[in-house]
Amino acid sequence: MKQLYCVQAIGEAIAEEMEKDEKVFFMGESIKEHVFKVGAGQNWHKKFPNQMINMPIAENIIAGTAVGAAMAGYRPIADFMMSDFFYVAGGEICLNAAKWRFNHGGGDCKVPVVFFGSAGGGFRLGSEHSQIPTGLIMHVPGIKMVLPSNPADAKGLLKAAIRDDNPVVYLYHKGLLGMQGEVPEGEHLVEIGKAAVTREGTDVTLVATSLWVSWANEIADELKGKISVEVIDPRTIVPLDIDTIVESVKKTGRLVVADEDVSVCGITAEICMQVCERAFDYLEAPPMRVAAANIPLPGGVLEQFALPHKEDIRNAVEKIVSND
Repeated sequence: MKQLYCVQAIGEAIAEEMEKDEKVFFMGESIKEHVFKVGAGQNWHKKFPNQMINMPIAENIIAGTAVGAAMAGYRPIADFMMSDFFYVAGGEICLNAAKWRFNHGGGDCKVPVVFFGSAGGGFRLGSEHSQIPTGLIMHVPGIKMVLPSNPADAKGLLKAAIRDDNPVVYLYHKGLLGMQGEVPEGEHLVEIGKAAVTREGTDVTLVATSLWVSWANEIADELKGKISVEVIDPRTIVPLDIDTIVESVKKTGRLVVADEDVSVCGITAEICMQVCERAFDYLEAPPMRVAAANIPLPGGVLEQFALPHKEDIRNAVEKIVSND
């Protein structure tokens, strides 16, 4: 094992895959001077001169170029810097990348592209630089989506996404970049479609995503001896490992889902509904959701009132247990 910051783990994954396969390339706006320092200090532009492509500030062109290259046999990582800009490239991502493998011969047509970008609030960047557009991607069949919560998964999931023959949306939370943690030495892949149980418990199942997983783990540790909290990190939202979540709920009888997107038509809504469909008779209380307010995320000091916080998750856990 070695200690890496999440930003280093992401950069290492990209560098290793470019070195392994010359058809892997990294493209986007100002990628040689990346605003989030992905690959900082690695001299990528010197080591991989033909695999680092600066693009114009035109997200639909970035996405369209990546889709075409993927269908031609390359494995592009299309960096949008901010995942909010996925909306600008919506036609290429949601209409073309998601559908063309199905429309052009199934297994004979591959679209191995990674749509890559930062997500989430907490930095007062305003409504167009702070979203986490998971609900949008979940609603579009044909695209996989991963949300790492720690350095090891950040690396392992990205390498798996690059090697996948389907389009994959890879969202890293801005708040995770400075997180440090253990990352396995050598080849490290994390299976797409497999959740992780990060804390075992018997009283309540707490499903959390991305940055919120660390908060969920802290809450489970703080409540130890009072409430036994089982924490599940889905890691992959599409495909969703609902079986692991359902089995946990059958054991605990209670479910809290915490995610930074709005609750309307989002991750929290989908997981709660699927659990109700599959394990309703095991529930001892109605599922609870912790999510952002259903408004455009404000910038400046007002942002804190729209985003949920660690204490909101803890309050939900304590409330669902006290409702017995």
